[in-house]
Parts: sequence; structure tokens; C-alpha cells
Amino acid sequence: MCGIAGFYQPEKDYQSTRDYACRILSKMSSVLGHRGPDSSGIWLGKEGGLAHARLAIIDLIGGGQPMIKRLGDQPAAIVYNGELYNTEEVRKDLLHLGYGFETSSDTEVLLNAYLAFGPDFVKRLNGIFAFAVLDSRKRQIMLCRDRAGVKPLFYTRQGGELIFASEIKGIFAHPEVVPRLKKEGLQEIFSIGPARIPGSGVFDGIKEVLPGHYLIADASGMKDCCYWKLESRPHKDSLEETVEKTSFLIRDSIRRQMVSDVPICTFLSGGIDSSVVSAICAGELKKKGKQLHTFSFDFTGNDQFFQANDFQPSRDRPYVEMMVKFLESNHHYLECSSTVQADRLYDSVLAHDLPAMADVDSSMLQFCSMVKDTCKVALTGECADEIFGGYPWFHKEEFFSANTFPWSIHPGARQVLLKDEVLDELKMEEFIRETYEVSVAETPRLEGESKTEARRREISYLNLRWFMQTLLNRMDRTSMYSGLEARVPFADHRIIEYVWNVPWEWKTAGGVAKSLLRQASRGLVPEEVLFRKKSPYPKTYDRGYEALLAERIREMAGDSHSPVMNYLDRKKLEAFLQAPSDYGKPWYGQLMAGPQMLAYILQINFWMEKFRVG
Repeated sequence: MCGIAGFYQPEKDYQSTRDYACRILSKMSSVLGHRGPDSSGIWLGKEGGLAHARLAIIDLIGGGQPMIKRLGDQPAAIVYNGELYNTEEVRKDLLHLGYGFETSSDTEVLLNAYLAFGPDFVKRLNGIFAFAVLDSRKRQIMLCRDRAGVKPLFYTRQGGELIFASEIKGIFAHPEVVPRLKKEGLQEIFSIGPARIPGSGVFDGIKEVLPGHYLIADASGMKDCCYWKLESRPHKDSLEETVEKTSFLIRDSIRRQMVSDVPICTFLSGGIDSSVVSAICAGELKKKGKQLHTFSFDFTGNDQFFQANDFQPSRDRPYVEMMVKFLESNHHYLECSSTVQADRLYDSVLAHDLPAMADVDSSMLQFCSMVKDTCKVALTGECADEIFGGYPWFHKEEFFSANTFPWSIHPGARQVLLKDEVLDELKMEEFIRETYEVSVAETPRLEGESKTEARRREISYLNLRWFMQTLLNRMDRTSMYSGLEARVPFADHRIIEYVWNVPWEWKTAGGVAKSLLRQASRGLVPEEVLFRKKSPYPKTYDRGYEALLAERIREMAGDSHSPVMNYLDRKKLEAFLQAPSDYGKPWYGQLMAGPQMLAYILQINFWMEKFRVG
């Protein structure tokens, strides 16, 4: 994985101010250096420039970027963040057409494919990617993002100039871009955060290339092209064929995503998703006489403080131990203390350039930094719940019938700390309702479906479009902050496309959540793991962590310069701090309850200070 950045303006001659332009590119690359600590590079053409920070995974010697191909005296240059999982198939097609290769990198495959097939070559790709191709022949630039939105790509327009980067901070490294926040950005932060409206970068003028889209900019303007989207159609395979095909797609995706010239590892929680990924990886490595490194995460003191609840019915540790013995993996048990978890809330904001998933995010960032000490590439079980229907809101009536985002059905929890005048100005419930209605209306419909099945499809679409994107953002930023490449084989677009149209009664046969995934994974993991009840990413149950957050909140509230206090009611805040915490009613997802809201407020304040948006 890597960081990419650059700028483009067809009417401008950047060569005439080469030193100045190159300094900007170097700065953009530098602020993204955590994404690619192995090397960096810049390239400047007449119409624009490209910057790159590299994390070397494939072709460690020959895969440097920006990569340039010349057709006559006109160059085409690319910067690319991601991994291509069907590299050899695409390379074979290009060799047949007479294209030569100087490296074994997938970057060169992408650039040659662009030259051979034009922008629609992206339809041939299986992978996770965000890239920019600056084509001097056509005096145009192409920005592209993978189908599921695994890799990020932000951009803005300043006058006639297009400026882009893997992370928002890369754009702010350009001297012409200043962080600004309008009412709409505040509404996102307080009303639906840490989720973001698709395509929004929250800051005024900052946008993100949509998943499955590419942009083409030239002298005539900019065009947004959708090259992939979900389609609803009748499912024609039998149940037996469905299980067999799902099993093949899962195995094929995981095997493809093991491609690497450096050692790989897996995250292993003891749940079905990560266990299946680990089992296939361990089996493939054993064929080569190698042992898989696995990592599990927990919090200091959870063996003493853990309390089972509807969302988290059991601890992971016993199931992890079962899987480690089953896989014969080289396992690493990682723990995060309350102090570290609280301290890294601020690093989490620096990683996202926005408030994030509070301690769910900060702890993952800490764990990824520890994994990076052993491996540079990790495969995870992310996205299986969104795709196969693993969350409570797919099954429980209170979520199913809620006319709002099912992972955030208690908007009152978000309003409890805000000043009355802020509530009057933001009109949070109206904003949430309008945002929800616009998004749910985009659901690809299937003619003839019952009202219940149509609602299932709506919830599935909202999960893929919103909740999964939030988790993919978390996985990318928390891993890349330490230069760790995290891969998500369940987010293979072939799996998403196929399972999308499988009837719900097959996805949950016998009333068992994710039954299709379990049936497709038989024989890979022990039955106890295969049919374990879902238990999400762990959180700390140490009340000392909550006390630490309360102490920091009071310190923040006592500082007259704390920007978030312009929006918070002091009396409401103190009453909240003194009230018993509600650990059972999350305000975002399954984990973010009372203590997590305090952590989110700390993140908002730090973010406002960092970017001077208070």
C-alpha cells in the first residue's frame, strides 16, 4: 500500500515554475509518508504533477513510483495505492497485444492496461486500488477508486486546479487549500459521525471519489463515471449450487489476496470470519513449509472486568486458543491498556483527519502498530457481517422497522450534550431523516419482491453503502498510519455481487445468522467456531478507562480555548459525567455507548484545534 497525491490544471504550465511545484509535491508526499515509509518519488509534467509514498510489497526493487511510459515524446504517468489480485491474467492479455514489461509490479500492469484499453480497463481489475493517471497525450487526468471503496482518494477544485491525495492532509499540504467547515460539515460530525455522506470529505470543498467510480478531467471540465454498481436480479442457482459457488469465491479471494513478496499474517479473533481467513492462509503456507503468524486483540483487565451482554455475549480468548491449536499458527496475543487507548484517540484523528470511531478506532490503531513490528501485510475478516447479514439490525424488529439508519436508531443520545441553540441551528433529526431517505431511495430494487424482502434489501444496501464504508475507512487509516497493509478478502466485488442476490432465507437458513457463510466454510474450522454466536470487535470493560475519559473531558471543559465547548452545554455535560453509564445502548454500531461518546467528544475537540475549524 502507498500514499498518492498530485495536482492538475490543463491551462497551466507547471514546468515554468518547476522548483515551486516540485516543493509542493514533495510536501504532499512527505505528509503521507506513514502510508509508504519505504521510499518516495515525484514527477512533474506540463499539465500537472504526481507524488508517491511507497510501502514495498510487490517487486521490492522495480516497483518504484511515479511510473512513466512514453509513447513518442508524450508521457503517461501513474501513482497507485493498492494491490491487484488478478495481475497475471491482465498481464497475459497485454503480452498477447504486444506490450512489454520491465518490472514484475502490478503498477506497470495498470499503466499498460490504461494505454491499451482506455479508462474502462478498470472493469477488468480485481483488487483494491486508488490511482491517478496523468496522460500528456490527451492532456487529461484520471482518478479512480476500487469497487468497494477499500482504498481512499480525496480531491478538491481550487479555481481551475484539481488537487488530490489519499488522505485529506495531503490536500491541505498544498498552499492553496485551507481547512474550512460549513454547517453541513458540522451536521455530519454531530448527527451521523463517524459515518460520512458518500463522496463527502466533511471539510468545505473536499470530496472523495465514490467507490466504483472514476473521474476524467481535461480542458473541457470534469466527468464522473460509474464503472460498477450493484444490480438486483433473480437468483437462479439452487441452494446447493449457491453454497458451492460461495465457498469457491471465498477461497479464491483469500488465496488471491495472499500475493506478496513479504511475509503475511492474519488477524484472528476466534470468530468465524477471521478464522476462515486464517485457516485458508495457514493451509496455503503449510504447503510451502511455512507457518502463519496470527494476532488477536484484547484489553488489559478484561479477564477481570468483562461483562457479557446482547452485543458481546462472550470473550474471544477461548476461541482464539482453540483456533491457534487447530491452525498450529505462530500466535501473538496483543493487549491495549486504558491509558494507551485514551492517548491514541488523538493519533486516530491524525490518521483520519476527522473524528473517528473513538476508542474502537484508537485501539485498532495501537494494535496495528504492534503487528507492524512483525509483518507488513495482514489479512482480516472485515466486511463479512455487512455482506452476509451478521448484525442484529438484520434480525431484530426494533432495528428492522426503524425508519432511519439501523446502527444509530437513538438520535437523542447524540443531542444530550449540545446547547439548545446548537440543536435549533443544526436540526439534527431533520438532517438524519433527509440523508437516510436519499440513501435508501438508491437501493437497487427487484420487481416482485415482498415488502419484507424489499426492506431486507434496503438494510443490506445501507450496510454496504454506509456502515461497511466506515469500517473500511477505519481499517485503512489505522493500519496505514503505521505502514501496515490490511487486506479484506470478503470485500471482493465478486462475493458482494453474488451474495447480494441470494435469497435471505438461504443467508439465514434455520434462523442462523450468516448461515450461508457457515455452510460454505464447513471443514475449514472447528464446529464450535463455525457456529459461534457473533461477538464483535472487543472493547474495554475497565471502569478506570471511563474515569480517565471523564477526567480529560473536565480538563477540556475547563479550558476556555477548547473549541468544542462552543457547542456543548456545560450543565448537560456535567450531568452526563455524573450519571451511570449505559453500556448496553450504543449510539453508533454495536459498541459505541456512553464512554465511547465521551471519547468521540475528545476527538472532535482535538480535531477542531488541529485544523482550526472551531
